[in-house]
Amino acid sequence: MSLPVLARAATTRAAAILGTVSAPTSYAQASKLLLRNSLLDAVRELLSERDWSKVTMADVARQTGVSRQTVYNEFGSRHGLAQAYALRLVEQFTGQIGSAISANVDDLDRALVDGFDRFFASAAADPMIASLLSGEANSDLHRLITTDAAPLITAAKARLCDIVVGSWIGLPPDKAEPIAGAVARMALSYVAMPPEVPAPQVAANLAALFAPAIREAAG
Repeated sequence: MSLPVLARAATTRAAAILGTVSAPTSYAQASKLLLRNSLLDAVRELLSERDWSKVTMADVARQTGVSRQTVYNEFGSRHGLAQAYALRLVEQFTGQIGSAISANVDDLDRALVDGFDRFFASAAADPMIASLLSGEANSDLHRLITTDAAPLITAAKARLCDIVVGSWIGLPPDKAEPIAGAVARMALSYVAMPPEVPAPQVAANLAALFAPAIREAAG
């Protein structure tokens, strides 16, 4: 298979994984993005077998078939690896909300309930979040969603703004930003401390909270 064909295949796969992230425009960019996602996929596979505290950079390298130095070159540190994984989760989780909005045109309440429900289901199924909540001494993961949470909140806010502005909801950007920021912070708090009531009920409660604000912002 030729290099241009490989590049196109890598580009397609990367775009499918990352959704709103701009697709790479060259073979080198596609290859780099494919490597990055392969390493993050390896993290997920390892976390399905063991706690985050027992996952090393060398483990990720072996799982992917690259050198440990390659992993360090890509993420800088173990904390950088966890942050990259979490940022990819932001893309995936906000993508779930976007899909729910697209699937429930002109039904804001249903779209929000469906979107929050998908978010909670995805979070419950992710092994890094399970590791975060397992009771192990994962202070680095807790720091990632508390004192070091700014990059995650910024990414989630930007993606949610794109969704509510560009979808049928059609909020003005200046009205979308504060709502998207509130949703991002609320969602992150639920990841850090899951609700004590069933997720569908929480999804309905959040929809009832945000739907009036969105309607008012839409005029």
